Amino acid sequence: MDIKHYSIIIQWDNRDKIFIVRVPELPGCISHGQTYEEAFQQGQDAIDSWLLVAQQEGRAIPSPKIIAA
Repeated sequence: MDIKHYSIIIQWDNRDKIFIVRVPELPGCISHGQTYEEAFQQGQDAIDSWLLVAQQEGRAIPSPKIIAA
């Protein structure tokens, strides 16, 4: 599988005291972590899992968004 770089959004959830991770290009790809670093790693793992399942199920894999500077 080609390596693709997806956007991740990490936000602090004050109610649950965790960092929430969302991957906008991959519907339903959400994770969390107790620290920013853990959340980032969990996000990377969630991306890998999402892509693996999509590939196994023969679903289309969205391309990463390109953000112009």
